[in-house]
Amino acid sequence: MSQHNKVIIVSGTMGSGKTTVLAEAADLLSQAGVVHAAIDLDALGIAHLADGISNELAFRNLASLWSNYRAAGVTRLLLAEAIENRADLDRIREAVPDAQIVICRLAVETAIAEERVRTREPGMFQEKFVARVGELEKILDDSQIEDFSIHNDNTSVTKVAHEMLTRAGWL
Repeated sequence: MSQHNKVIIVSGTMGSGKTTVLAEAADLLSQAGVVHAAIDLDALGIAHLADGISNELAFRNLASLWSNYRAAGVTRLLLAEAIENRADLDRIREAVPDAQIVICRLAVETAIAEERVRTREPGMFQEKFVARVGELEKILDDSQIEDFSIHNDNTSVTKVAHEMLTRAGWL
């Protein structure tokens, strides 16, 4: 298997800062002249479809985007997604074949994550999303699928993104 392609998955519960750290890491890589792509997997599956199809569609969309990025010469991918289990990781491996994948879990105090979600999600599902913070945290604790973890409570996003890229061997 070629390990030419490299992926960092930014994982963590809702409100842990996955999308924010992803964007900052992309900026740091751009500043360093490192060719890469950055994708928030949640954004690839926003649709109201029959049960289970939205999740499936997100992975199919990821495979399509990755194919386009590879054709353009991209070999490094930053991906924001809470990896709950090996099956999710296997789906990413299928979508981004022959890749060395590193999972960075963003650790955050539950109260901080809940407040971030409460602020970010003012709509009708706010309480459902706030409740999901603790549920997802427990799932991630139980799976322990990450390669390393970084605290993202009140640290500068630049510092967190830089540490993630350094620990993954990208900087």
